[in-house]
Amino acid sequence: MNFASDNGAGVAPQIISAIGAAALANAPAYGADAWTQRARDALSAAFERDVAAFLVSTGTAANALALGALTRPWSGIFCHEEAHIHDDECGAPELFSGGAKLVGIAGEEGKVTPGALRDTLARFPIGLAKSVQSGALSLSQATEAGAVYKPDEIAALSAVAREAGCAVHMDGARFANAVAHLGCSPADMTWRAGVDVLSLGATKDGALACEAVIFFDPARAADFEFQRKRGGHTVSKGRFLGAQMGAWLKDDLWLDLARRANASARRLADGLAACASVRIVWPVEVNEVFVTLPRSMLAPLKAAEACFYEWSSRAAATDAQPRDGEAFIRLVCSFETSEEEIDRFVGIVASGARASA
Repeated sequence: MNFASDNGAGVAPQIISAIGAAALANAPAYGADAWTQRARDALSAAFERDVAAFLVSTGTAANALALGALTRPWSGIFCHEEAHIHDDECGAPELFSGGAKLVGIAGEEGKVTPGALRDTLARFPIGLAKSVQSGALSLSQATEAGAVYKPDEIAALSAVAREAGCAVHMDGARFANAVAHLGCSPADMTWRAGVDVLSLGATKDGALACEAVIFFDPARAADFEFQRKRGGHTVSKGRFLGAQMGAWLKDDLWLDLARRANASARRLADGLAACASVRIVWPVEVNEVFVTLPRSMLAPLKAAEACFYEWSSRAAATDAQPRDGEAFIRLVCSFETSEEEIDRFVGIVASGARASA
């Protein structure tokens, strides 16, 4: 019963097959191969415009390199206070941008609101030498709380960012799950809503180690090839990244895998919601479930080798905060989460709830 992270999941068979096929070939190095070109073409098709796309092997690299391309060392990078770039990337965005300052913004469900963004930007006046200057707004899609920004929400935030001279970056580690949830087009969620650069994650959604940095205006990517190389993220056998991305996008595999993970999370949430003393904290929109439950239930779950994390509740509303004797936990499903492990987990919680009653 592994609900710790979708990073722990395996690799989709279609992607394994694509890697195997690429392993049989001798191809040009550093991404100058047919697999990488086909992946770029597929990304342009998926986003309904010609894009400049660069493949890397980690999400941290994708985010840090993208933000480095959008900012200068004296820039501010505005994001939610619990965004992955803020709390979980060990200063990589600051390093790759040459020192740009991350500025966290509070908000429920991990979301930045236009009002909060506007108020935060006002603290850093344009042209004032003692303040960091407008650089980029970074939005997590989905958020660290599993919430999804709708296209009109992204457009509203992009408009505020534009007024202040900020570019807009999207951390799309779970972008596929967000698209699967909303049923909108990838274009509607990105460049049509004002996003300049997307870090598109495939790793959490069935790939081995594959992410893309996508520039919707190729002119912004003029120097990115050098930035990627200087940062140590130009892979010599780049065809293995291209093969993964191409297989992931082919026949909408990426959305099928995301739908599967999302459906598992809904099944898990529905089962837990029926248990006494268990509260679902936020609406389940992607493949993450956040719950409060009696702390006494943690021991039998861990005894059964269930894997999950206790989580920060800072982005939860006041009435959703854990009470005395309660734990706040995150449960993540993947494309390979089985109904059996979901039902077993729910069964243990239900038994604990009955015993507590």
